[in-house]
Amino acid sequence: MPGMTDARFRRSVILICSHSDEGAMGLVLNRPLPEIDFGDLLEQLGIETDNRVRRIEVRFGGPVEPGRGFVLHKVPEHGNDPEGRLRIGSALAMTTTRDILEDLAHGAGPDAAVLALGYAGWGPGQLENEMLQNGWLTGEGADEIIFDASHDDKWQRALLAQGIDPSVLSGAAGRA
Repeated sequence: MPGMTDARFRRSVILICSHSDEGAMGLVLNRPLPEIDFGDLLEQLGIETDNRVRRIEVRFGGPVEPGRGFVLHKVPEHGNDPEGRLRIGSALAMTTTRDILEDLAHGAGPDAAVLALGYAGWGPGQLENEMLQNGWLTGEGADEIIFDASHDDKWQRALLAQGIDPSVLSGAAGRA
């Protein structure tokens, strides 16, 4: 929301990946890290590539554990989820294992994928409290928002997809 005072999250679009009584975890979708090349990152991890290496965008996933990588990708709606994969809804997943990076390094793996470094995290009740304070607006995720590499207007497009005109939002919270 416009009243977000934390600069790390100003106009952020975040996909909530996990939410329970223990807290919440999500990935920022609209903060690319153009200075980090996927191929260079694979090299640093000791993963050999070939000429089929996929060009995967690297994004800032959030301020928590910025050295930890998460591959957000599409999955078949029905199927088994191997260890290290967290299903998000019916057709998305977040994978944290090295296997998916090795697949992508050789032209395999999911068709749509992004790599996020770090994540956004909230303790028990923290996200709910921030929502009550008008810090966040929730809505349904859409592939064109999640995987699209056009980030400059992603916040506005995410709002418009929910039927909300960004120009009418207020940073002030209130109750009727």
